[in-house]
Amino acid sequence: MADDLRHALRRDLERAVRGEVSFDPQSRALTTMDASNYRRVPEAVVAPYDAEDVAAALAVCRSHGVPVVPRGGGTSIAGQATGTGVVLDFTRHMHRIVSLSPEALTARVQPGVVLDDLRRAAAAHGLTFGPDPSTHSRCTLGGMIGNNACGAHSVAWGTTADNVRALECLTYGGEPLRTAGPLRADLRELVDGHLALLRTGYPQQLPRRISGYALDALLPERGRDLARALTGSEGTLAVITEAEVRLVPAPPVRVLVVLGYPDEGAAADAAHGLLPYGPLTVEGMAADLVGGEAAELLPRGGAWLFVEMPGTGEAEALRRLADAGDSVVVTDPVAQRALWRVREEAAGTATRTPGGAEAWPGWEDCAVPPARLGAYLRDFRALLREHGLHGTPYGHFGDGCIHVRIDFDLLGAAGVSRFRRFEDVADLVVAHGGSLSGEHGDGQARAELLPRMYGEELVALFGRFKDALDPAGGLNPGMLVRPAPLDGNLRFAVLPRRPVDVAFGYPQDGGDFSAAVRRCVGVAKCRDTGGGPGEGVMCPSYRATREERHSTRGRARLLHEMLAGEVVTGGWRSPEVADALDLCLSCKGCRTDCPVGVDMATYKAEFLHHHYRRRPRPASHYLMGGLPTWLRAAAPAAGTVNALARVGPLAALAKRTAGVAPERELPLLAEESFVRWWRRQEQPAPGAGATVVLWPDTFTDRFSPEVGRAAVRVLQAAGLRAVLPPGRVCCGLTWVSTGRLDRARRVMRRTVRRMAPVVAAGHPVVVLEPSCAAALRTDLPELLGTGEAAALAGSVRTFAQVLEEAAPGWTPPRLDRAVTGQTHCHQHAVLGDAAERRLRARAGLNGGLASGCCGLAGNFGFERGHYEVSVACAEDRLLPAVRAARPGTAVLADGFSCRTQLAQLAGVRARHLAELLSDGL
Repeated sequence: MADDLRHALRRDLERAVRGEVSFDPQSRALTTMDASNYRRVPEAVVAPYDAEDVAAALAVCRSHGVPVVPRGGGTSIAGQATGTGVVLDFTRHMHRIVSLSPEALTARVQPGVVLDDLRRAAAAHGLTFGPDPSTHSRCTLGGMIGNNACGAHSVAWGTTADNVRALECLTYGGEPLRTAGPLRADLRELVDGHLALLRTGYPQQLPRRISGYALDALLPERGRDLARALTGSEGTLAVITEAEVRLVPAPPVRVLVVLGYPDEGAAADAAHGLLPYGPLTVEGMAADLVGGEAAELLPRGGAWLFVEMPGTGEAEALRRLADAGDSVVVTDPVAQRALWRVREEAAGTATRTPGGAEAWPGWEDCAVPPARLGAYLRDFRALLREHGLHGTPYGHFGDGCIHVRIDFDLLGAAGVSRFRRFEDVADLVVAHGGSLSGEHGDGQARAELLPRMYGEELVALFGRFKDALDPAGGLNPGMLVRPAPLDGNLRFAVLPRRPVDVAFGYPQDGGDFSAAVRRCVGVAKCRDTGGGPGEGVMCPSYRATREERHSTRGRARLLHEMLAGEVVTGGWRSPEVADALDLCLSCKGCRTDCPVGVDMATYKAEFLHHHYRRRPRPASHYLMGGLPTWLRAAAPAAGTVNALARVGPLAALAKRTAGVAPERELPLLAEESFVRWWRRQEQPAPGAGATVVLWPDTFTDRFSPEVGRAAVRVLQAAGLRAVLPPGRVCCGLTWVSTGRLDRARRVMRRTVRRMAPVVAAGHPVVVLEPSCAAALRTDLPELLGTGEAAALAGSVRTFAQVLEEAAPGWTPPRLDRAVTGQTHCHQHAVLGDAAERRLRARAGLNGGLASGCCGLAGNFGFERGHYEVSVACAEDRLLPAVRAARPGTAVLADGFSCRTQLAQLAGVRARHLAELLSDGL
């Protein structure tokens, strides 16, 4: 668009719309992609306040001839949530549940309502909304209606179309379109003139027919149901401003029956035979998508059906009657959730083949009649082999709907050509009586092939339906009718063809930063704001701000656009990327919680390294980034430094100079460091127990030496010989977190040299501070890339891990005390806390710890401009958990940042696990 036209469009939108109107590169970059293979660059993003705002935006766009794309959570997998022109973002303001009637079993919602928010509101009345795609924690009702989303429970409650009662919409022409009442005359004439075609042109016995327009819903014998016909139209016919949906009673008891089969074909053959027993869902998955602790809960087999039943008796009956080699009935809700999480995250897990190759959607959700599923899967596997491709099918076996991501090479011309040739699968689906889309819609991925499914005559009728409601073609052009080619607008085409020069090794991505950024496929688990304790860490900054740019996905999208250089043009100096990364806490939560392992903490450090190369940095990068150096210099005068820090004007000056938030208190230095205490002790003679090397991290050494002293006491009580490393060592964490990677490497190389004898001797290295342990485990080997660095990383153990491994026969003191607090985010993301949980249980420390991030996150919460977000992160889970604890409950926090945050915001002294155990000796 020419600059003068863009200026006029912006002027008119800002005058007409009360919501946000954004033409800036950052806002546009955040909406170039959804969860598909496609990318289209919009001119602007508008976040309307209400239906009047939607009408105003449409009027302006119509007057300028600019297309409009409605967008919800942006998790669509076929490209229909991308577009040129103006994107309407309904998640910002139009996310209200207008009303909920338990008596009528209905709710009225705005299009931006997140599904889980509706389900929580309905649960208070014993109700739920039946369709539940795996993105239920972040997808919106408007998006679900646009795609006719389904989810695992459509076996019981049908698709979204089966649960929509009425819609209020606006056409691109500005006309209100309400689905209640008589059908418009032009639509009635269109249908009545083609009754035979509409009655015979759609496949039968197919519960998951999502492709194309549901024009048969307008047949007289089907009640001329316009709401149903609009559902699944992918924003191409009208813009939804409000919807009335059906609610269903939620079963009071749900029991999960897992049935084992030798392979996916056998599981698929059996699935439809389970439907007469009344299951709520029948999901299928093969062994290559199952791992971790959840795998231990599964029965024997190479593939499984996950069958949810509405009661214990029904579940037992099904287990006895099912023709399966092995089975298990799971009644514990925690165990059920662990298994369901594996299934829900498969959309991300499947983006990597077992061999590590990238895999992409495109044929993500074809569906066939359930009785044909086994035969279809065998033919589908044969077609993959014929094209030299690999994929891992899984999904809604009870509905005959299969999800699969395939290892297409979409980076080069030859791979894209193979992607195009694989369209033969459309003929295979049709031969089995199926639908090209069984859940996610056609979008750009499949709409081009609709004539193979429906024939030219019915597809031409789709075009007439579109033209009746959108004659100007202004709503989501290129989707469904007159579609863009399936191999056009691929999001990978704009990325650099040569590897980008970077500091980290990115070993999981072949050293390619572009490949690391491509990991984000847009499923947006990072936008989940409803998780409770135990639900992971990611993404604390998004949970605090609810802004897409502060989500892991949003930051990955901006990095993608930075590499593309079309919308975000500043490269490593890009202010748009710097702004989005500024509120990243480097919690590393996404490294584990993201289904595809996006590691935004590493990407942030990489970006800062390049962004500030050969130019001045913020003061906090020098002061807090070089904390180990400054503290070592200040140690001889710790008492004087502490006294000066208590003088208000001097403390304020110091904070202003160091870039510290004025609201923060400066932590006090220990009068005697841990290392100094150690050196003046008479260490016991070597005993029979193993030698362990106790890492004197900066935070324990200079701020919390009592933690180190407690750890020594416990280790010695367990019969272990604790020693310190030979010489001064540092993990380099503070330099990494501020992007000073050249300095971090120098520090790390020195550490690796000094630790070489310890590592060669096979001694475990015990690190009390989780953030330092995580840096040694991940940042150090990924920055240095040497065998020596990898060996040191492999020797790192947490306090609980070393007690479990090196002193397995030791019995900890029995404390029998309630605990609360938080598992450190780096512990969760990198180290795992299974050993800690077992040790707490053996010591009688009862109670679960909150998940999430404390919000201080090393230097983050101390930096000027971060205080409010830091507090919001703490208020998300940690502070409520501590406030809710009963008197006498011990507050447990192994990280110095977590303990500092609790002290400053709640006035609570939290303890390291070593301290609690030491007290009990």
